[in-house]
Amino acid sequence: MLEIGDKVPDFCLPNQDEEEICFRDIKGRWIVLYFYPKDNTPGCTTEACDFTAALPDFEGLDAIILGVSPDSPKKHRNFIEKKDLKITLLADEEKELCKTFGVWQLKKNYGREYMGVVRSTFLIDPDGKIAAKWEKVRVKGHVDAVKAKLEELRG
Repeated sequence: MLEIGDKVPDFCLPNQDEEEICFRDIKGRWIVLYFYPKDNTPGCTTEACDFTAALPDFEGLDAIILGVSPDSPKKHRNFIEKKDLKITLLADEEKELCKTFGVWQLKKNYGREYMGVVRSTFLIDPDGKIAAKWEKVRVKGHVDAVKAKLEELRG
């Protein structure tokens, strides 16, 4: 897993509109990069809605929010329309970015083992380095914690 202080490697992924979003094009701002398992599931929906509700606050702090899951751009578009989301979702169908950040891990559920995305958030500074991270995120109160950390780091 990438650690605080690590430089984020360049990446390009399609968003919900199949437009390619590349790290090199958004570097220079604060970036909230959050990884989640699956569109339209209870925890992921709550997290996406919480980030959408807090978007004006993050924009006021010159930060952009990007959600990443292995879902397709089409599934992201459906999720955004269904839940009226205002954030950008990136499709990591090959799980390359998930693996780079170390969030594609062995998970256990009801005695079953499988590979999946461990809900995690990374706060990336304008220099392209990881300034803060949260692993195995519990959704309740998470967005407020990220916002508080961003405010603290921005001084």
